[in-house]
Amino acid sequence: MESSDEQLCRAVAERKPEAFDLLVERYQERAYRIAWSIVRDREEAKDCSQEAFLRLHESAGSFAGQSKFSTWFYRIVVNCCLDHQRRRRGWRRLLGWRDRRDETPDAPDSVEQAAAPFVDPTEGLHAERRMSRVWALVDELSPQQRAAVTLSCREGLATKEIAAVLSLSEATVRVHLHRALNTLRRRLGDEA
Repeated sequence: MESSDEQLCRAVAERKPEAFDLLVERYQERAYRIAWSIVRDREEAKDCSQEAFLRLHESAGSFAGQSKFSTWFYRIVVNCCLDHQRRRRGWRRLLGWRDRRDETPDAPDSVEQAAAPFVDPTEGLHAERRMSRVWALVDELSPQQRAAVTLSCREGLATKEIAAVLSLSEATVRVHLHRALNTLRRRLGDEA
């Protein structure tokens, strides 16, 4: 019988390495995807997701089970990313560096881009281009809006869960999602 995430977290708190390995295996890709949606840099996303797993390992005993493990862990990932951005922003300001994301963005890799399969290759190509454009526009949203959109669209979290992950009220999450959707519609409409 497969252990639940919550049971594995308790086992991690008891310092059972196999439980930690299982949680890493289950959440590695999702942690990276969430981190990438916020920091928009492959290496920084890897660093942030690894840092989140280190924090998980250190603080597993503090998981009270008042929410799902995934909600608790996603909050750790988001906090790592926001901490990373604050540190980076401070150094960049101090040194007068421009943010690399203001320059040519890296091409997204397969984890960062999702296109729905279609039977007609022409329709599929158009849909794939449109999805690529949508996610490129998502890149331009604020970090909070990007995180909310990613957690909603890619991770399938409900507004309540997103609110817990981002430490925001549900109303604020709905505002972020609403504004993101309006921005995306407007920008896509401008291109039509």
